[in-house]
Amino acid sequence: MQQKELLRRVREACLPLCEAGNVSLWDVTFEKEGAQYTLTVYIDSAEGVFIEDCEKISRALDPILDGHEFDGLPHYTLSVSSAGLERTLRRPEHFAWGMGKNVEVTFYRPRDGARTLCGTLDGADEESVTVSGTRLPRADVAAVRIRFEF
Repeated sequence: MQQKELLRRVREACLPLCEAGNVSLWDVTFEKEGAQYTLTVYIDSAEGVFIEDCEKISRALDPILDGHEFDGLPHYTLSVSSAGLERTLRRPEHFAWGMGKNVEVTFYRPRDGARTLCGTLDGADEESVTVSGTRLPRADVAAVRIRFEF
């Protein structure tokens, strides 16, 4: 199963579980680090995410992932986590949520000598991300994450 299809199927499986658990699904990632794969489900809630929320979703999702629909996956570790204060923005709804918030943009290659740019998220579409009035081509952007100042 291709990664994009895997993520779509896991998202579909998680949505009703999150709704039943009174949390929202923020994102799903499947990453390889060394020889180990990790399937991470990120959840969010206006009231905050507690360990009990993560445990509830994990326990409900685990038997679903053991079903035949997910046969053929490499051995992986399931992790359910809060999206966090400095969450990554990947999907259109993430960028819509992050409008007007402080972000840090990381570039694939230095841009004007810098590997990052911090500012206010002004806009985002399929071709670009606009931060503090600067339009950045998506092809140059490695990651965009909320920048929380303590």
